[in-house]
Amino acid sequence: MIKEEKFKVIQFTREFILRVDKELDNFPRKDFEIKSRIRNNCFDLLEMLYEANLIKDNNRKIEILEKGFAKLKIIDFLLNLSYDKTLITSKKYVKLGNKLNDIIMYMTGWLKTIKEIEKTM
Repeated sequence: MIKEEKFKVIQFTREFILRVDKELDNFPRKDFEIKSRIRNNCFDLLEMLYEANLIKDNNRKIEILEKGFAKLKIIDFLLNLSYDKTLITSKKYVKLGNKLNDIIMYMTGWLKTIKEIEKTM
């Protein structure tokens, strides 16, 4: 079960990055920093997920995933800011939000599973 969750969350994150590139394609030049920060945080998140997937130490895995949740909150804030500044439409905002929710759901499941394993040790 844990293998599927790790694979899915990485898959959803990769899909999210592709969607971000597509949906944020027409950002105005003056707001390019917001787009850049969204993309960089997405890539940071993906890197964290791969790292958590590869290491054996569950305590370290938990730490990495919790930092990943902080990245997700930053991405969510930046998307919300983009919507508030009318840089993206409500339709794009909803699409990206749904993808972000998928990532959150699978990361939460993965983290919960690791914590349950730690309790039984």
